[in-house]
Amino acid sequence: MKKFKGLPASKGVVIGKAFVYQGEEPRVVSNFIEDVEGELTRLEQALKTSREQLEKIRAKAQAEAGEEAAEIFDAHILILEDPVFLEGVKVKIAEQKINAEAAITEVVREYASLLASLESEYMKARAADVEDVGKRIIRNLIGVEETSLGNLLEPVIVIAQDLAPSDTAKMPKDKVLAFCTARGTLTSHTAILARALGIPAVVGLGDEVVESIKTGDLLIVDGEEGVVLLAPAPQDLEKYRERQKHLEVARSEEKLFAWKEARTQDGYRIEVAANIGDVESAKLAIEYGAEGVGLLRTEFLYLERSTPPTEDEQYSAYCAIAEALEGRTLIIRTLDIGGDKPVPYLKMAQEGNPFLGCRGIRLSLKETWLLETQLRAILRAAYQHNIKVMFPMVADVSEVRRVKELMAEIRNELEKSGIPYAEEIEVGIMVETPAAALAADILADEVDFFSIGSNDLIQYTMACDRTNEALSYLYQPLHPVILRLIKWIIEAAHIKGKWVGICGEMGGEPKCIPILVGLGIDELSMQPAAIPTAKRIIGAITLPEARGLAEKALSFSTPEEVSNLVSSWLRERLKI
Repeated sequence: MKKFKGLPASKGVVIGKAFVYQGEEPRVVSNFIEDVEGELTRLEQALKTSREQLEKIRAKAQAEAGEEAAEIFDAHILILEDPVFLEGVKVKIAEQKINAEAAITEVVREYASLLASLESEYMKARAADVEDVGKRIIRNLIGVEETSLGNLLEPVIVIAQDLAPSDTAKMPKDKVLAFCTARGTLTSHTAILARALGIPAVVGLGDEVVESIKTGDLLIVDGEEGVVLLAPAPQDLEKYRERQKHLEVARSEEKLFAWKEARTQDGYRIEVAANIGDVESAKLAIEYGAEGVGLLRTEFLYLERSTPPTEDEQYSAYCAIAEALEGRTLIIRTLDIGGDKPVPYLKMAQEGNPFLGCRGIRLSLKETWLLETQLRAILRAAYQHNIKVMFPMVADVSEVRRVKELMAEIRNELEKSGIPYAEEIEVGIMVETPAAALAADILADEVDFFSIGSNDLIQYTMACDRTNEALSYLYQPLHPVILRLIKWIIEAAHIKGKWVGICGEMGGEPKCIPILVGLGIDELSMQPAAIPTAKRIIGAITLPEARGLAEKALSFSTPEEVSNLVSSWLRERLKI
C-alpha cells in the first residue's frame, strides 16, 4: 500500500480502478511566414472556432453545475477577447513574421509565467486557464481534434498531471468516480468545477502520483482528507467501505426529503424547483425531487448555430421539456443574451460594457421578430402544458407593458390562424436590476410573479463584477444590503397578491435558505443536485424560527455576522 497526500478539492469517498489520462499537447513548430494578412485571418478563424467551442462547454456546465461553474468559461472567453493578449499575438506575427501557433505559444508562456509569479494563490491558479485557452486556439489552428474523457467505457478514477477546466466540464458523470491530479490548487477552476459537479477530487498530489499509478490499479480516494491510497490493504478497504456506508446513509436521508413536498416543521409550504437548460437536465431535476422548473434557460436553442431557431423547433423543445416534467410547472425565461454572447445572425454593436448594454428584454424589444417567434412557440406549447413565461433584465415598467402588448397581438394572430394556444398564461419578470427591485410595488401591478435573479442583483447593487476575485468582499449574498432589498421585493409583491421566487445561486445555498424562508420567499429554484439538502433544511425549521433568524440578520451591519449566525444554526440543527 502507498499513500499520497494532496489537497481535498471536492468531498466524497471512492474505491475503484485508476485510469491514467495523458492529455495530448498540441505540437507547435515555429515557421517563418510571408503572408502576414493571411496568417492574421487564420488566427481570427481559430479565435472564432474557439469561442464557439467554449460557448458550448459553458452551456453544458451551466445545465449540469450551475451559473457559477459556467462563469468559469466566461473568463476563458474574456481571454480570447483580451485586447492586450490579442495585440501581443498580432505584433509577434507581424514583426517577427512567425506563424500564429508559435506567436500564441510565446504570448501564453509570458502570461502564464507572470501569473504564476504572483503571491495570490487565486491569481496563480489563473495561469492554468490561460494555458487551456492557448492550447484550444493552437488545436484549432493546426486542425487537431481535442482529446476527451467522453469515451470512457466503465466507471474509473481519473489520474492526470493536471486537468483543464474544459476537461472537467466534459467529464461524463456516470463514468468518472473521482479524479486526482499532480498539480492544482483549491482555488483552481478545475477544483471549483469538481465541487459544482459533485465529483470527489484530490489535487496537488505531486508528480509521483502520475509516475506510480498505472491504469487498472485499485485506489481509494478520500476527497475530505485529501488522501489517495494505491493498492490498499484489506483493513483499509474495510475501513473506507464502512465510511462509504455512513455517507450513503446520509445521502439516503436527504433523498427521503427530496421526494416530499418542501414544508417547514410547522407545515408552511415552499416550492423547491430546478434551474435547467435542456430536456436532459429536466429529467435529472425530477430524479433529485424538483417540484417544477423555476428557470428554463432558452439560450441553448440560439447559440452554436448560424440561423435562429424556428417557431416549430422551439415549440417542440418546450413541449419535450414540459412532458419530461409530467405536469409540473415549467417557467420559461425568454432569450437572455447580449454583446458578451454574440450570435452570427444578429447584428449586435460592440459595446464597452455588454453587461450594462443591450441584453435580455432590451435586445428582445429591439429585435422584436426574434421575441415574437419565441412567444408564439411558448403560447402554443402552453396550450396543453403547465407553462409560465418570464422576461429577463427588466429595468422599467414600459418594457413590461410593451411585451404584454406584443403577447396580445400574437394571441390575436394565433386566434385568426386557428392555431391552438394558451389563452391564459402567468407572466413574470426577473428582478435582477436595482431599478426593478426599487420599483417592485409598481411592477407587481403588471405581472403575476417575480423571480429574483440574485447573481445579477448582487453585482449591480454592489457595483462589483462577480467574477473579479479582488471584489469578492463585496459580492456577498448575505450582505445586509441585499437582504433588505429582497425583503422589500417580497413585501411589495405580497401586498399586491403576487408570489416571489428566487432562481440565482442564493436559492440553493444552504446558508441563505433559512434567511430566505424567514423573509417570506414562496419558491426556491436551484441546480438539481442542491434540492435534497434544500428540502432537508426547510424541513428542519419552523416559520417563526426562520423569521427570527431573518430579523436578526437584518439588524447586522456585515455579511460575516449573518454568515456566522446561519452557520451556527446549521451546525446545531443539521450538523452541516
